[in-house]
Amino acid sequence: MENDRGKYVSELKATFNGFSIITEKSWVLILAIIQFQELKKGEIILRAGQTAKNIHFICKGILRTSFVDKNGNEYTKNIFLENNFAASKVSLLLNAPSNFSIEALEDSILINFNFNTYRKLINENDDLKNFYISYIEQNWIIEKEQNEISLVMENATERYLKLLKKHPQLENRIPQHHIASHLGITPTQLSRIRKTLKK
Repeated sequence: MENDRGKYVSELKATFNGFSIITEKSWVLILAIIQFQELKKGEIILRAGQTAKNIHFICKGILRTSFVDKNGNEYTKNIFLENNFAASKVSLLLNAPSNFSIEALEDSILINFNFNTYRKLINENDDLKNFYISYIEQNWIIEKEQNEISLVMENATERYLKLLKKHPQLENRIPQHHIASHLGITPTQLSRIRKTLKK
């Protein structure tokens, strides 16, 4: 991983700048608070009931957020791939126990930064504040609403195709039952959909 750190930092910077341009002064401040972390497949970095402390930028690998209902059924809430941020957002904002866990579905490399330290930088630097607002608007408001509408207005096949369009290699990288759970269907239903699409 040591040889790739420069590449991963560049990808993090490009992701920031994709939402709002960050000044070199602010970027130096960000670099001062980031930490790299390596995860093995199946490793859990946050368990339901724990209070989240960090935001995770995925340099390599896949993370999923999941929760278990009162009957013991497990659901995959979200799937995050490279160059995306993952976190238990409500837990961070409220400093309260997380409702879900975060697990690595592949061997993964993350860049982590402490949310409270990051929040302090946001409050002190307008360019970081602009990034934060832009990111929240796109990912916590627009995309969330689109996903909610999709769940009601689109059938499972349409949701599956949309997921593959967004992440073309996903079905070759993670178990089908995680994809089915994320789509809100059973693995058997997903299998039928895949067979129908191959005809």
